[in-house]
Amino acid sequence: MRQAEISRETKETNITISFDPDGGSREILTALPFLDHMLESFGRHGGFGLFIAAKGDIQVDPHHTVEDIAIVLGMAIKEVIGDGRGITRFASVVVPMDEARAEVALDCGGRGYLVFEGSFVGSGTGGISNDLFEHFFYSLVHHAGITAHVLFTGRSDHHICESIFKAFGIALNLALTKSGNESEIRSTKGTF
Repeated sequence: MRQAEISRETKETNITISFDPDGGSREILTALPFLDHMLESFGRHGGFGLFIAAKGDIQVDPHHTVEDIAIVLGMAIKEVIGDGRGITRFASVVVPMDEARAEVALDCGGRGYLVFEGSFVGSGTGGISNDLFEHFFYSLVHHAGITAHVLFTGRSDHHICESIFKAFGIALNLALTKSGNESEIRSTKGTF
């Protein structure tokens, strides 16, 4: 299945995400403008159709909303990956943005794991604590079953974040690209 729509409601958040790796329109409504900007960059540069509607207890802190968006997005990506038949599986991309640079390498082979290496300049960007960006990707890859290595440098936290989200989108697009053999699972085990 090449698209997914997932909804998840807790006492802290209510999230609905529609994800189409083959394209479409994008509408991001999280009530966190900087996160909207990052997710728009992820969707646009990944070439994805992406709808995200999120309501959360941001009056307390953005943590629950950021985390739960990542969880639901990961679940949608996992549904698109399915059993892995017909996808390329691996991809890596380097994206510069002025002085910042992000490298993202992905394996969509069913094992959620994150390496997130680099240093932010300050403690927060766009009203979101910088440690939440690592947590966002941790939650996403664990719920998607993706191994991700995210390496970054830079002197502007905005540019660092944007280069990471762009690189992740582009790499995910490449990893989800159809391999040419719809029945093949790219694993020596024959399964993910």
